[in-house]
Amino acid sequence: MATSTHSVVIPGQFLGPAAKYVPGPGTHIHESALCSSLLGVVHIKQPAKPPGPTKRLNKITPAISPAELPTISVSRTGVSEKQEVLPEVNNIVLCRVIRITPRQAVVTILVCGDTVLEAEWQGLIRTQDVRATEKDRVKIYESFRPGDIVRAEVISLGDQANYYLSTARNELGVIMATSEAGNTMYPVSWKEYRDPETGLSEPRKVAKPY
Repeated sequence: MATSTHSVVIPGQFLGPAAKYVPGPGTHIHESALCSSLLGVVHIKQPAKPPGPTKRLNKITPAISPAELPTISVSRTGVSEKQEVLPEVNNIVLCRVIRITPRQAVVTILVCGDTVLEAEWQGLIRTQDVRATEKDRVKIYESFRPGDIVRAEVISLGDQANYYLSTARNELGVIMATSEAGNTMYPVSWKEYRDPETGLSEPRKVAKPY
């Protein structure tokens, strides 16, 4: 079986339709979609070709059986060989919000570029760095919540304890959010996520999809 390695993914990220792949370790199915359960690297293993001539399709033989589908999995190992990478100014990072205060969101940086970091580095997203317009009207609790996964840009190395990050571009902001009810939400505007189970909306600084 041939195995190919793909990009870094985060928990909850869409991997492909369930009809196209067999779910492997580190994945789960949500509403007919295969999603990652881990922060790691995607591996796709192609099925072995059956020996002998290929059977002619008939009413009994399905067009595609599960054995003929590639298996997709996610593993924590093999992510850029766990290189020791330090975030630098202008780097795009993925981080998880660990707590918020009225003036800033405190995050832990998980991924820098395509590399999962060996160590966890702490960062701050201050109110003035959340968005590019109406900075004086920004409220942290309306932009981020603990547990959110955020795409941000490193704007300053800050002090010895924290990097300063910014989400003041359309493509930066929250890329994955869980509702107060514990459900994975989907974005409905640049400032709002919605819970598919309860139908309730929650404010966020939403990252525009690539």
